[in-house]
Amino acid sequence: MPNDRQPNDRGRPLARPDEEVVDQGLGFDLGTLVRRRHVLRAFGLGATALGLAACEDRGTATSSSSAAATTAATGEIPDETAGPYPGDGSNGPNVLPESGIVRSDIRSSFGAADGTAAGVPMTLELTIENIADGRAAFAGAAVYVWHCDREGRYSLYSEGVTDQNYLRGVQIADATGRVRFTSIFPACYSGRWPHVHFEVYPDQAAITDAGNAIATSQVALPGDVCDKVYAESGYEASVATLSRVTLQNDNVFGDDAAARQLGTVTGDVANGYAVSLAVRVDPTTTPTGGRLSGDGVPSGAPGGPPPSGPRPSGPPPGGPRPSGPPPGGPSPAG
Repeated sequence: MPNDRQPNDRGRPLARPDEEVVDQGLGFDLGTLVRRRHVLRAFGLGATALGLAACEDRGTATSSSSAAATTAATGEIPDETAGPYPGDGSNGPNVLPESGIVRSDIRSSFGAADGTAAGVPMTLELTIENIADGRAAFAGAAVYVWHCDREGRYSLYSEGVTDQNYLRGVQIADATGRVRFTSIFPACYSGRWPHVHFEVYPDQAAITDAGNAIATSQVALPGDVCDKVYAESGYEASVATLSRVTLQNDNVFGDDAAARQLGTVTGDVANGYAVSLAVRVDPTTTPTGGRLSGDGVPSGAPGGPPPSGPRPSGPPPGGPRPSGPPPGGPSPAG
């Protein structure tokens, strides 16, 4: 044990008490260097944490936040509302039994409709993993995707596009559990953070009945990418609406700031963006998503505000989403 009276530097005894600190030898210098590195490393982690806190409100992913998100994303994808405009037969129109719904490019309508949604190009790739099978690739799972257009409208429901079915489609997961859709970047409408809806079904045969869905959730889009897209022509209305919402106060993502739902995005405005997300589902559990409430009201939708008007108070149009089969018997099986 060193003598308390022995000359020291910050609690460390000097190897050469009669000489200056800078002349204590190589061993003493190496010890000083190690201690300084520990201090710097601790400070660096603190700075990183502050940086992450600063970017959370905008839903912006950094390399460090991506690592944190990977840690948080070990569980099942959260069950969420399907919103008032699913087009799956649970609230009005049902596009799922129609010929042509299984497709990868969802920018244009199909069947008797012929409209095409304009906007910044976007591809969406979801990798479906089966938690009940050790997170193995969920090959053969059917994934139904839908979202609003550049103006914040949902086909089949919103004024001006009730005769269209664009931005809706189904893909069947390949051997690696992946599905890929070609689409456009959606708008930000009143009350909601920019997002894409999806439902996962055990197989293609199950998609004709929304009650067969084993998971209903949403993909959140990073704020920094939204800012760039909404600076483009056609997205003007989204600038103001995005400024009034964050991932923390969004009524769907706000419980955990979309920790397991924030998509990873690459690309640019000129060439389009690629959005990807790992979706972990457990087909052995009872899904709790799909309820009508809690999804905002886009412009031009039945009961919704005009493009520049205030958001109305009260529940979304049509009342609560039915919890059971419609009157007269079970849901039709396409």
